[in-house]
Amino acid sequence: MSSALAGDVEHHTFDSPTLGHPYPYTVYLPDGYADSPERDYPVVYLLHGSFGTERDWVAKGNLAQTADRLIAAGHIPPAVFIMPGSRSWWIDGHNEAARSAFFEDLMPHVEATYRVGNNRDQRAIGGLSAGGFGALNFALERPDLFAAVAALSPASYVPYPPLNSSAHRHPAFLDDEGHFDTALWDARNYPALLEEYRMQVTPRPSAEESDVPPVPLYISAGRSDVYDAEYHARLMRQAMERIQPNDVRLDLYPGGHTWRVWRASLPAALNFLFQYVDPQAEDRDGT
Repeated sequence: MSSALAGDVEHHTFDSPTLGHPYPYTVYLPDGYADSPERDYPVVYLLHGSFGTERDWVAKGNLAQTADRLIAAGHIPPAVFIMPGSRSWWIDGHNEAARSAFFEDLMPHVEATYRVGNNRDQRAIGGLSAGGFGALNFALERPDLFAAVAALSPASYVPYPPLNSSAHRHPAFLDDEGHFDTALWDARNYPALLEEYRMQVTPRPSAEESDVPPVPLYISAGRSDVYDAEYHARLMRQAMERIQPNDVRLDLYPGGHTWRVWRASLPAALNFLFQYVDPQAEDRDGT
């Protein structure tokens, strides 16, 4: 592909009041972004995995090449991708308040800095492994903010992570004695969020539609995942289909808990998200 048709990748930080230190992120800006200052673009937030960084999706996941190809082919519209960095599992854990920083610092910074839509219809979220855990949790907690969510090999284990999972040694979940905090996991994993989410997205008896629509969910997993992600993905699909039976998709791939699987499933995930995200970049004056 000609470089003239490629998006730009940039790495930045900004001061995060919540974290008390610079918040790192990588941004993909679609081809033509700099030449169309009057346009707003849809935005997708992509979360990395356990002990990962904000550079993973570009360096290991081929995000830029995949986005370039899908945009050039017309499969997805030109869009901005934000890939934040976190020292936690995207929760307010024992080491940092990653969840609060995402909502209170990162999203406002992105919407003030880039020409992205600031409404639900132009915003989606996704993640891999621990980032899939975080992406699903964010969508369940705030269905008013996201049009769709993708969880690739989500580390949303029920009831608890397998013993070989890095969750058992991650500082987000280690208490003052260095033990895995099961109560924190119980409070932050998606089953704890389902009932409140159901109440938000289910129409009241007197209404045909709920005030906040369900957030369509894409799930993928490798069939030989060492953390048994296929089993946990099937549990997740079953739980979510009770609430939104027509808005859940599960794809299974050969392979394990690896970038090979995540690279393979990324195009399907993005195509899924953009079935629900507003494909039209809008003029800044609203036309």
